[in-house]
Amino acid sequence: MTRSRIEDLLGSFPQLIDAGKQHTFVETDTVRYVCQPFDKLYMILLTTKARNIFEDLETLRLFSQVISEYCKTVDEKEIFEHAFELISAFDEIVALGYKENVNLAQIRTYIEMDSHDERVHDAMRQCQEYQAKDQMKQTAKELDLQKRAQRVDGSKFYESSTSISSNIYSSSSTNNKPDITPTPVTYSTSHTASTTIRPSTTDKAMKSECEIVVNTVPVTSGAGGAVVKYKTQSISLPNTKKGDVHLKQEEKLTVRCSHDGGLESLEVHGMLILCVKSIQYGRILIVVDNKETRNIQLQTHPNIDKKLFTNESLIGLKNADKSFPINQEVAVLKWRYISTDSKEIPLIINCWPNETPNGSCDVNVEYELQNRNFVLKDVQIMVPLPDGGQIPVIGKFDGDYQFDNRKTTLIWTLPVVDQSNSEGALEFTIRGKSVDFFPIQVDFIAETSYCDIKIADVKSVDNRKSVMYSNESQLIIDKYEYV
Repeated sequence: MTRSRIEDLLGSFPQLIDAGKQHTFVETDTVRYVCQPFDKLYMILLTTKARNIFEDLETLRLFSQVISEYCKTVDEKEIFEHAFELISAFDEIVALGYKENVNLAQIRTYIEMDSHDERVHDAMRQCQEYQAKDQMKQTAKELDLQKRAQRVDGSKFYESSTSISSNIYSSSSTNNKPDITPTPVTYSTSHTASTTIRPSTTDKAMKSECEIVVNTVPVTSGAGGAVVKYKTQSISLPNTKKGDVHLKQEEKLTVRCSHDGGLESLEVHGMLILCVKSIQYGRILIVVDNKETRNIQLQTHPNIDKKLFTNESLIGLKNADKSFPINQEVAVLKWRYISTDSKEIPLIINCWPNETPNGSCDVNVEYELQNRNFVLKDVQIMVPLPDGGQIPVIGKFDGDYQFDNRKTTLIWTLPVVDQSNSEGALEFTIRGKSVDFFPIQVDFIAETSYCDIKIADVKSVDNRKSVMYSNESQLIIDKYEYV
């Protein structure tokens, strides 16, 4: 159907409807108008007369749901403002004149175009940029050390020449020789500066790739104008040397809290993974030390002897004559824990937005390590910011921060959170409303498992003697948010 044909059909539609009457559809000799009124507007679906009108009405209803999803009010101005979103959504409903088998939730997912591969690609590119920045800083540090060494060598040469000339002309000149020993330069480490993040030339070049502005550029603090730099080193878990028998405890933590701090749900999924590298250690028993007093659901692999595990806390194969798979990771034990007790949250986040009369918002974000037994590493607290490309004005803060311009997110980073720094705060100011700073996402890793389940020993099936083994434990975040 050509554009002129569509315009002619739409132009004739007002003449076909009767004033003061409601129409579900209007037909001519060739086409059928399936319509739905919206105040002063009409949504029209042009179809042939041979089409199933019930299917067309269902399609029209889905179109109206899409409009209500993206437009607060159905008027001409609002439609024009969200034209691109509506066209994209309409394209998911109808393809080549035929309705697709989709619902509103699927359309929303398709429009968001959330891609795991894209997230992995962005993370890899971000990591490469951080490595490039670290390399630049290391090179700059080496050049600075070389310059200092040259200054020291120059001062020694100057002292030597002054001493020679003093022996020739006057012995008193040595005592009057100026002191040119380099004086170490100290920088203020106060974090009470009220600063605006401004990227340097290098950061702008990096921003063109990932659009992330990192606060490693100098900023001015206090009335004295001292120059400070902040840098947070990423601390990853140490690489465990794996033996012929290696056990890995891995737990994934999912936490959902309301913005006022109340816990909606907490869920832990744990797994014990065994990897045997040598056939001589294939027939073994794993001694599990389960001191957990909470209601935890335990489940063994189908090939594991459940009675042996229940009675003696030993993990072994049902057929003791068989060996565990060689050079293959096998999950031998799984556990699950669910709670709604707010005391179970390892890291508490409090966000206090305070709207001011001039339209800006003073935001105070605090963290508290509730479980002091944990040592959390690579902690990231991601606070969303209002749209519009605004750059927040940072006040007092602990750790470090980054501003992701592409996602309009302020990322507060701390290398380690433990008993020594169990509390901290970040303050910033930006124009916006209180609801603009949620949901807050949290991410970290830890070597301490959430559930008190440990590996006590590994024994041989034949003689029940201990076998050398290695083990590692890690707690990672699946999803941790304040909504």
